[in-house]
Amino acid sequence: MRFGLPAGIAALALGLVAAVVPATPTGAAPAAPTAPSALAAPAQFAHPGVLNSRAQLDFVRARVQAGQQPWKQAFDAMLASKYGSLSRTPKPRAVVECGSYSNPNNGCTEEREDAIAAYTHALAWYVTRDAKYAKKSVELMDAWSGVIKDHTNSNAPLQSGWAGSTWPRAAEIVKHTYTGGWPNQGHFAAMLREVYLPEVINGKPNNNGNWELIMMDAAVGISVHLDDRASYDKAMGIYLGRVPAYFYLASDGAQPVYPPRSSIDTRGELIGYWHDQTTFVDGLAQETCRDFGHTGMGIAAAMHVAETSRIQGRDLYPQFKDRFRHALGFHATYELGAAAPSWLCGGSLTKGLGPATEVGYNALHTRLGVTMENTRRLTEGRRPAGTENHFEAWETLTHAENPN
Repeated sequence: MRFGLPAGIAALALGLVAAVVPATPTGAAPAAPTAPSALAAPAQFAHPGVLNSRAQLDFVRARVQAGQQPWKQAFDAMLASKYGSLSRTPKPRAVVECGSYSNPNNGCTEEREDAIAAYTHALAWYVTRDAKYAKKSVELMDAWSGVIKDHTNSNAPLQSGWAGSTWPRAAEIVKHTYTGGWPNQGHFAAMLREVYLPEVINGKPNNNGNWELIMMDAAVGISVHLDDRASYDKAMGIYLGRVPAYFYLASDGAQPVYPPRSSIDTRGELIGYWHDQTTFVDGLAQETCRDFGHTGMGIAAAMHVAETSRIQGRDLYPQFKDRFRHALGFHATYELGAAAPSWLCGGSLTKGLGPATEVGYNALHTRLGVTMENTRRLTEGRRPAGTENHFEAWETLTHAENPN
């Protein structure tokens, strides 16, 4: 077990300030933080409205067409990637079988990558207005919607979340901006409703939190595309409960919030769930001491849902501002090279945050004016952000300095 610092130590390396709080007695529950209540879905969904709004896409298009940076470099890198190839051949399967860490991997990589490719070509269509890209996106979406029936094995919910987050981003752009026709759009919508939504809509309350955040990223996006207000409300309710249980703030109390709907209800179970971390500081995430890769996925998914919610009329960033800014800054500090103190994960961190910071940094810094020096250094230093080949893709292009 890892032990905390003496009370009163509150400064982290590189100027990140975080409150250190003592452990609570065994079994003591933290006070639930004040969180936004679930809000009914909009009476009419905005389209395109999954991660990218029309105004955001127009901003991107204007910057790329003018050859401005970093958007032009990001766009060129996207088209030069394997996902931008017009000769890509989709590889759909009726049953995608994914075990733990995608082992076995029967169609898992192909599904995720074809979804990213469909999104890539949808973005390329919007920026260039060249119909060949829209047609390629449609080809990829139609190939899968005509074949897939199920996901199986232990990673089925997470795999459905990864691919299910990406498909509706592509579909929203094509359906609502391309006038060249998509005859099989109904089949694609049925795929989202029948194959993906049932796998993700109920979450996984006992799993590591990145699962539920990714699954809600998919469920919210699918709900928008399907104009499904009931599913949107359900997914948003799960999300609003999961965020405070994933990113810690000192205002939560002496220990993190128990994950809602889970069977974790004692301090010992909670400490194990937080990968044996016993000192809690602003910005620490439930999976920080597991590794930064999974934590980065949790961060990205949390920001994706907040971004979609904002497009749909409910801006969560002001309410989650402190939780998000501390989470981004905390992990950016160590990703930039700060040494882990002994009280943090036993002094050993597994880094590799991935391209997870662009959306949150833009929302908090560009729109809300929050100073985030370490997050800025990390985000700008890694531009253009590409993809981690699961569900994060091209977010420098879509969200860098985007005020809309």
